Amino acid sequence: MVDKIDPKFTATASATGGRNGHTATDDGIVSVDLSVPKAMGGPGKPDTATPEHLFAAGYAACFGGAVDFVGRQHKVNAANAKITAAVSIGPREGGGFGLSVVLTVEDPSVPQATLETLAQEAHAKICPYSHATRGNVDVALSVKGG
Repeated sequence: MVDKIDPKFTATASATGGRNGHTATDDGIVSVDLSVPKAMGGPGKPDTATPEHLFAAGYAACFGGAVDFVGRQHKVNAANAKITAAVSIGPREGGGFGLSVVLTVEDPSVPQATLETLAQEAHAKICPYSHATRGNVDVALSVKGG
């Protein structure tokens, strides 16, 4: 069963040409040319992105906000945590293609055990990207605190 939401903001984007085309948001804030990487048999055009680049950037930003939110609830300053989302794509055992993600959370100013707690709680309870991927995408957490 899918939980219903009360939408507070909607971002809208369109793409033409698929993975070798162009994508942009309706407000023009994001506008990028796309190209399939050479590693996947594509042209790998310079200065182009992939959907995985865009997903990685969004997930990293969203997860950073979730870690900061959880930190504030625990009275821990995690606002400067660096989140790196490494999004991989490849063939699935059952056919087609799938994604996997490694989220790395780094903040030397927060003790390791505390940062692990914040990251786990952000992943389990707060981040909407984590909610969307749960059960569909293999997401691993790597935490590097002080």
